[in-house]
Amino acid sequence: MPKAEGNTAAAAPVFAALGDPTRLALFGALGDGRARSIKELSEGAAVTRQAVTKHLETLAAAGLVHGERHGREKRFVLRREGLSDARRLLDTVSTQWDGALGRLKSFVED
Repeated sequence: MPKAEGNTAAAAPVFAALGDPTRLALFGALGDGRARSIKELSEGAAVTRQAVTKHLETLAAAGLVHGERHGREKRFVLRREGLSDARRLLDTVSTQWDGALGRLKSFVED
């Protein structure tokens, strides 16, 4: 079993959620740390408010955003810690590639 496999179960929902262009755009829109309503996030979007709501629910289920009710509206904010499992997986894979490239370099130079 590769070393990275231990992190894949935790990271998979994050990659799946960010694999959709609309969700990635919503995630990016929340990147400045400001909480935004569905109305604000829907402005200029190529999809309906209902679709934006469903995309935000997917991001929330993956732990990437958090929504809170403020009166009649729900405001969403980015959860930076939601990326930690994905970041650890990418760091592990990067380390593995660095090692593989180092071994290849040694083999070629010898």
